[in-house]
Amino acid sequence: MQSKKLRVLVLGGGPSVEHEVSLRTAQMIYEHLDRALYEPRLATITKDGAWLIAPFPPLGEEEAVSKIKSVADIVFVALHGEYGEDGTVQRLFDKHGIRYTGSGPRASFVGMHKLLSRDRFRAAGLLVPQGIGISYTLYDRAQNDVVKLIARNFSFPVVAKPADRGSSIGVSIVHALSYIERGLHNVFHYSPLALTEAYIHGREIACGILEDENGNTAALPPTEIIPRKNIFFDYESKYADGGADEITPARVSLAIQARIQEAAIAAHRAIGCRGYSRADFIWRPETDQLFVLEINTLPGLTKASILPKEAQAAGISFPHLLDRIISSAIETEVRLQ
Repeated sequence: MQSKKLRVLVLGGGPSVEHEVSLRTAQMIYEHLDRALYEPRLATITKDGAWLIAPFPPLGEEEAVSKIKSVADIVFVALHGEYGEDGTVQRLFDKHGIRYTGSGPRASFVGMHKLLSRDRFRAAGLLVPQGIGISYTLYDRAQNDVVKLIARNFSFPVVAKPADRGSSIGVSIVHALSYIERGLHNVFHYSPLALTEAYIHGREIACGILEDENGNTAALPPTEIIPRKNIFFDYESKYADGGADEITPARVSLAIQARIQEAAIAAHRAIGCRGYSRADFIWRPETDQLFVLEINTLPGLTKASILPKEAQAAGISFPHLLDRIISSAIETEVRLQ
């Protein structure tokens, strides 16, 4: 007798500024789930928080979650940014006993919060760029003191970025102290918490991680990123056609590739990620230093995304990649019970 297909709710959208990217990730997942194994259903959270799950009318959060078990066995979380990537929706699903892909609420929160994740990386023996966190409340109250603090602690250029957002939204490279206020204002447009970091000159490299159904962790071939649209891998470079050259495997020695892969596994474990992740690095050849910039607990799965390209380089097709992510989520739940 043919086994029952797994009902998968692919959830995209959400209230963050990454709404459109999330929709593309969700559509890509929905189109490539193997219909011999799954019964996929596409669902969307609108920007104003309404959940659109057929065959129901638009629902509020609690009501929507109460309906999910009637139409799905597992949720494939395709959300990006706040709400979907910061542990909020994961806490909601845990509360209602709903299975979902990716990391749990704590790892999601820490991974999204760059100040917290930096602490975890350092504790794991990984290098991070020098950095200072600045809240909007502090900046608004003592703007001149904040500027002086940055001047004392950094040589320019520096990177100003939101401490709790993704896809390089709100990130800028500030080349002189006279422009730092503009950089911080740009950050505070997206988040009340800024991170200023030393700008590391080097080669930008990303490395994805996959867990199997037994919880074993393996690193994919690293990808070297060469931005074309702008001088760093910003939002436009990530998602626009021709925004960046992404070379997989990275054009570094096998020894450096292995170091990057080991560091990506260490970052994944330091945050407590589950299923899959992607860590971003800067390798400085002159000093042979490898700096971890951040980790993505829900890396993009669009046509332009890095993780599917790395999986392909490792001989893992996109449908098989989705199988791996789903199987890992199911087996992780079994192990945690």
